[in-house]
Amino acid sequence: MPIKPRTLMTTRQGGVSLAPFDLFNLGDHVGDAPDSVAANRKILEKQIGVRPVFLKQVHGMHCLQIDANTPDALEADACVTTDPRVACVMMVADCLPVLFWNESGTAVGAAHAGWRGFVGNGTVNILQATLDKLTALSLPRESIHAWLGACIGFENFEVGAEVAAHFDSSFKREINGGKWLVDLAGAARQQLENLGVSAISGNDGKPSWCTIANKADYFSHRRDAKQLGSTGRMAAVIWLI
Repeated sequence: MPIKPRTLMTTRQGGVSLAPFDLFNLGDHVGDAPDSVAANRKILEKQIGVRPVFLKQVHGMHCLQIDANTPDALEADACVTTDPRVACVMMVADCLPVLFWNESGTAVGAAHAGWRGFVGNGTVNILQATLDKLTALSLPRESIHAWLGACIGFENFEVGAEVAAHFDSSFKREINGGKWLVDLAGAARQQLENLGVSAISGNDGKPSWCTIANKADYFSHRRDAKQLGSTGRMAAVIWLI
């Protein structure tokens, strides 16, 4: 029987930050008061019971293995661990967070998959990089599971033709002015299936998962940054039982 680890995706509720970071902002790079961010991170740590490791995410392809000695702010857009004393954390505010675990429950991982991470650098993309690391920590031919978190939805993810060109036709639709709508979660789900992930759950493309459409629950960089100057970050978190 599969051993499922602990998982959590925060919303904007439950913290101490003031607008436009209200309330539970976990990002220390968006202009929020450092004391508020530190307090929110302590709230999260108390809630999950282990130390969350916060990375410096740069829309890259690097996946880092973490443990209790790993400091915060190392540069990576994915991480894996076999250490039950820490949690893998990915901060988002429109990009897609993906949580991974192996069937035996001995290794977990998390990836930050915006369109750049999804597309990759021509050699590897962030989902493949994370799977490679997690598979190396798992038994031979062991099943890998993935959970997709909230992200910008199909009807709100407007991109130019240069970005849309990287997505299959079933995950994009052309609209006025040479712009396109792209289904980031749907494309990631298909990519994971192609990579052999046996079970995929979470974001199924329904409006309730869209960060832009659900202002009360989710921060959204696209929705808020121009109007408010900045916005906070949620986090998708996974840790071993």
